[in-house]
Amino acid sequence: MKNRGKELFNKLYQDTQLTETEYKELLELHTDKEIAEYGFELARKRQKETFGNEVYTRGLIEISNYCKNDCIYCGIRRSNQNAERYRLSEEEILSCCESGYALGFRTFVLQGGEDGYYTDDLLEDLLHKIKAAYPDCAITLSLGERSRESYERLYTAGADRYLLRHETANEAHYGKIHPAEMSLKNRKQCLYTLKEIGYQVGCGIMVGSPYQTIDNLVEDLAFMKTFNPHMVGIGPFIPQKDTPFGEMEPGSLEMTLFLLAIIRLMLPKVLLPATTALGTIHSRGRELGILAGGNVVMPNLSPVKVRKKYALYDNKICTGEEAAECRGCLGNRMESIGYKLVVSRGDSPFI
Repeated sequence: MKNRGKELFNKLYQDTQLTETEYKELLELHTDKEIAEYGFELARKRQKETFGNEVYTRGLIEISNYCKNDCIYCGIRRSNQNAERYRLSEEEILSCCESGYALGFRTFVLQGGEDGYYTDDLLEDLLHKIKAAYPDCAITLSLGERSRESYERLYTAGADRYLLRHETANEAHYGKIHPAEMSLKNRKQCLYTLKEIGYQVGCGIMVGSPYQTIDNLVEDLAFMKTFNPHMVGIGPFIPQKDTPFGEMEPGSLEMTLFLLAIIRLMLPKVLLPATTALGTIHSRGRELGILAGGNVVMPNLSPVKVRKKYALYDNKICTGEEAAECRGCLGNRMESIGYKLVVSRGDSPFI
């Protein structure tokens, strides 16, 4: 069995893809530590061929926890009466960029729920101001599903990248973790539209989300390979107490790291974050994520006063740290495993 697992990882390293049957066979071995470590070694080898020992940083600014959607797993879902809602003003967002730039961030990620307050007009004005002040920086948006016209306007105004996790590539599974008014078809169409417009695009999943099966993960890998994104954001599912899934089991560290290695080998040039969620379920989760093939970390630049309110899941780390503390801590953590945080936009090698 161990030889078979290593054989499959070797094939993935050589060919960058497996058959669906082979992906399933490999995923079923994710708890075997020897096979996993072998996969991590190959993933690091591939990672270093493209990125060396450099880890890119993204300054995360969580602009709003208002959301029109009611995704069953999410702590900022519209029906959560316990969520303490907030929106950052334009001045607050620009202040976050100013402090982030001084700390060496050259990518700002504006993330929020699907909040109608942030119209195209408002966002265009904000993007123009950020680009004027920091022309050497990239701007990533993660603001959910919008129209093609909206995506085009924001791209023209200066947005470079867009993160939109597809969450699951299986329609039946999608329906179990989202309300009926949302559709996987529309989610995927948004991703294809973003790519057509010219964004660097990121998709991704929650590992171990309720009702997820190995077959679902195989479908996710097949979709990622076909879509060929610039970025893939994956992290373990972590329950949030005020949602219907509040008592569900979280996703596993082992499967998340195993998938990171598979994705690095499948998509050698992809930008692959070691997520905050990974750091939340294990004290060294982000380091382990880099050692499994990741090459991006996303420290939080949001004002400390709102960080606990952006509670997509419970027990999120770094909610009380200033941006400088968070970046300094991460820099030390990366150095401890032989990597270094770099001052760079960290663009996709695809462009």
